[in-house]
Order: sequence, then C-alpha cells, then structure tokens
Amino acid sequence: MNVMNSVTKPHERLAELLANEMADVNALIRERMTSEHAPRIPEVTAHLVEAGGKRLRPMLTLATAKMCGYTGPYHVHLAATVEFIHTATLLHDDVVDESAKRRGRPTANLLWDNKSSVLVGDYLFARSFQLMTDTGNLRVLRILSNAAATIAEGEVLQLTAAQDLKTSEKTYLQVVRGKTAALFSAATEVGGVIADRPEEEIQALFDYGDALGIAFQIVDDLLDYWGGDATGKNIGDDFRERKLTLPLIKAYAAANDEERAFWKRVIEKGDQRDGDLERALELLNTHGALEATRQEALSWTAKAKTAMEILPQSEMRDLLIDLNDYVVARVT
Repeated sequence: MNVMNSVTKPHERLAELLANEMADVNALIRERMTSEHAPRIPEVTAHLVEAGGKRLRPMLTLATAKMCGYTGPYHVHLAATVEFIHTATLLHDDVVDESAKRRGRPTANLLWDNKSSVLVGDYLFARSFQLMTDTGNLRVLRILSNAAATIAEGEVLQLTAAQDLKTSEKTYLQVVRGKTAALFSAATEVGGVIADRPEEEIQALFDYGDALGIAFQIVDDLLDYWGGDATGKNIGDDFRERKLTLPLIKAYAAANDEERAFWKRVIEKGDQRDGDLERALELLNTHGALEATRQEALSWTAKAKTAMEILPQSEMRDLLIDLNDYVVARVT
C-alpha cells in the first residue's frame, strides 16, 4: 500500500497515540516561552510554534520513550526541549537564508527583524537547556547539548560549502548530519536513555534517528527538483538560491566540460537566466542524478528499519518503522 494514500498515515497514527503527551508538551512549551520583561519573545515564538507542522521530532522522543516502557514525566520535558532547539534553529536559519516564508506564512525576521529572530532563537536555546536540567539526567543533557553544537557546526559547514562545486558527497552528508540528522538521532536516543534501556537498544535508537534524519533531508532536497503541487514545494527554490544539494553534486560529478561551465555560471557565479532551471532539470535527468538521489534516500530508510529490528516488537515500533516509508513516499 502506498503510505501517502493509506487511510491513516504513520505520523498521524503516532499523533493519535501520543495525543495526551503532546498536549502536555504543548502546554509546557507555552509555559516556558513566556517572558515577563520582553513580550516580543512569546510573540515571535508563538508565530512559529503555532504555525503548524507535524511536530515530528518531539513525537519521536515521546514514541521511543513510550516504546521503551518509560512511565515517568520527563519524556515531556525532553520532547519540549527538542522542539525548542528545532524552533531556535529555524529562527536562525531564516535570517541566514534571508527567507521570506516558512510553512506558508511570513517569517519572523520579515515580520519583526533579524535582530529579534536571532535573539529569540538564543532565548529558546537557553530555555531548552533549562528543560534538560529539569530531568536531572546528565546523559540526556550531554546528548542534547552535543546535538545543539552539531547543528550549529553543520550550519557553518554549509556556509563554507555553499556554491562551491568542489563540495563532495561526503561533505554534503556531514552537513545533513549536522543540520537535520543530529536532532533526529538525539530525539530518539534520549527516549531510550530516559527509560534506562540496554546500551545496544540505545545505540539502535540513535542509528534509527540518524538514518531517518538523513533520508528526511535527502528527500527534501530531491523534492526541490522533483516537486509539484502535491508536495507543497516550488520546483527550483534551491536552484535559485544556489544551494549545492545532493542531486546537483551528482550531476556535476558526471558532467562534461560544457555542462560544468553551465553549473559554474549558475551556481558559483550566480548568473542565472531564463531557461536555466529547465536546462538544470534536463542535466539532472540526463545523468540520472534524481534517480540516484532517490535510491540514496531509500538506502537510508532501509538502514533505519534495520536498526529497529533489535527492539521488542510493539505497535509503536512498527509505526516508527512505517514512518520511514512515509518519509520517502513522495518520491516513490
């Protein structure tokens, strides 16, 4: 069955099973994003937090903790921590990328200003660390603080690799592990840690989140060239922003001299003209870059599924496995 066409998609079923816990997470987020002295903080935060989104990352923390038999209250704190870190990175990303829209709405930096977005993002990072310490668990503090550092490292690496056609697939993977997979793997790993599961299970949860996060980002990058009305993405946004993603890296590696000159003009020099996107799509298809990228995403989802095999069978485990198919469903 095509997961996109199934009656209840895996993330929707997860949301149903975790509805009570997610309500607690949302209440905690609203409580901790307040500020007595700076009302702009909750204004900016609410604009992004309440804009929708699947809340996939905090649900991963709740789901893995529940799957591992955790019965205490602190998985809610950790899920809120994960969402605060994610929201902070989005606020910073929109400033760095000079974005005007997110989730179909004007970005905070557009409605307010860059200074507000950066400082509120910093505030949310600080709040996330307060939430971590509430658990009294030094290991989860280490995991999530390491993830926050890795995310920042990945973003800086992306800055240095942007528009550089010498960027390799290895460097691309480092960027993806930083900007996306680090928070996925931390979200799943802490669920096992808080439940005090055996080390091999905690490692499996980390490996699952890492592979799922990589597949998630590869699919997102692929959809920029493989998009359409059903995906909610505009074809060519990354191309116009000169982002060096996996499809383009693969196409450039296979290009002849004339094609490489084209890529250097439109990506490195930023000299884009009418018809260049169509030419780019033609080259991506000619060299099989889109299909190769799709296969890479499928390979990572297979790794995520394999990682989960050592966990005890349960409905929650099966839903997390099915979530992989949902992530890649838009390109299958």
